[in-house]
Amino acid sequence: MNYINLQLLNIDISSVFYYITSIFNDINFDIVLTIFLIINTLLAFSIVFIEYQTTTSSWAWILVLFLFPYLGFVLYLIFGRPIYREKIFPFSDDEKIKYQQNLLKRETPYEISKNEQVIHKHRNLIELNFETDKSFLSKNNKIQIITDGKEKFRLLFEDIKNAKSYIHIQYYILKKDGIGKQLFHLLEQKLLEGVDVYILYDDIGSRKLSISSLRKLTKNNAKIKQFFKSKLPLINFRMNYRNHRKIVTIDGNIGYTGGFNVGDEYLGLDKKFGYWRDTHLRIEGEAVGSLEYRFIDDWNSQSTKKTEQLELTSDHISTPVDNYLPIQLVSSGPDNKLQKIKYSYLYMISRAKKYIYIQSPYFIPDESVMDALKMAILSGIDVRIMVPNKPDHMFVYWATYSFIGELAELGAKTYIYENGFIHTKMIIIDDEVSSLGSANFDYRSFKLNFELNAFMYDYKTTKEFRHLFLKDIEKSSLVSFEKYQQRSLLIRIKEAFARLISPIL
Repeated sequence: MNYINLQLLNIDISSVFYYITSIFNDINFDIVLTIFLIINTLLAFSIVFIEYQTTTSSWAWILVLFLFPYLGFVLYLIFGRPIYREKIFPFSDDEKIKYQQNLLKRETPYEISKNEQVIHKHRNLIELNFETDKSFLSKNNKIQIITDGKEKFRLLFEDIKNAKSYIHIQYYILKKDGIGKQLFHLLEQKLLEGVDVYILYDDIGSRKLSISSLRKLTKNNAKIKQFFKSKLPLINFRMNYRNHRKIVTIDGNIGYTGGFNVGDEYLGLDKKFGYWRDTHLRIEGEAVGSLEYRFIDDWNSQSTKKTEQLELTSDHISTPVDNYLPIQLVSSGPDNKLQKIKYSYLYMISRAKKYIYIQSPYFIPDESVMDALKMAILSGIDVRIMVPNKPDHMFVYWATYSFIGELAELGAKTYIYENGFIHTKMIIIDDEVSSLGSANFDYRSFKLNFELNAFMYDYKTTKEFRHLFLKDIEKSSLVSFEKYQQRSLLIRIKEAFARLISPIL
């Protein structure tokens, strides 16, 4: 009996094999390859004449399509297809404006008194941020600047322990390692106390986090979602558009945003990077309401059922804070053709009279930002840029090095941070305006990622950021143009190639 079954099985296998090979024999591969080439050509036409991409991005993708003619169109579908025509976030501009009017108890996006010199001087930046992102200026805020991962999580855990009503958490990278387990355990305790917990994380940034590892949280009624979740394994046509924001709000009274994610490396425990130098804000006051809006809009964008969505209301937001610190929270992303945070950076660069200090782990500015920085340098502005010494992503590292070398030639002071890895994303000008958040100085943050930055209009705060920058210089090495010129031929080749593909990095 077993022999007969085996014989039948052999017949079945051989039949299937014969059938498959006959199909391949019937295929005219010349026709298939011709179809692929036609698709490539049509895509190239679409990129130039229909999709309205930037010139540099268009040429970069056309180069990819013709260098890899049979793979290029797949890469474009996954990494290059723009999504600004899609309706991703549920709330309209009018709903955002009404929410902020209720939150701040005023109709106008900002109010300026005669003694508010910084706000008066930079009212055009405030207006720009309102016109692009419908962001209101809040004034009654208090912040704590955090530059160390251990301190950040100590403060965050203490605030979570004191939560009474709800906890909203959103990160690009969320890991269940040492610090991640501590966070999840603490959240499990709060769930047992009746506190509502909502967690939103990026599907690609947190790809190592399995759903099964969150089972204990979901059993205790935590609400958890992934941003732009892959519908099929290894296939995600929105893979290139990631939610890079870092947001925590607790009871509408306390908020966190900045550069730190959740993982042991942010505590300096990764041997590759060593000490992790980052910057985060702990916020109390009216600006927490703006953080809350951003989280709810992001959460609801991934909630297909009405029952899963959060209500947009400002009734429970923000215990009054008696401290003057004007803040605008500006979000940007590929859902809009306007590069909102980049426009604000360009304004700050163009308005600087004394100095421009920039810290970014990835420094790959587009032509408009490079031109603005060059004009600032040539007009006598003290331009200083600080980037990491250790590569996080190799191509990004070599592209970054080529851009800072070009600015060093014109007179910018460019620094390599030597004391571990610097991940801070910050720009400050003239002891007046500072911006800190999730957005790097690169094409990806300007155009491809969903980002969030706080713009602060305050002498004291900007001076504090300036002090931190100068302290970081003590742990950095200056890259003079003479030193940059001494790099080897191999490094020059790496830079040239990385810079060529920089618009799609």
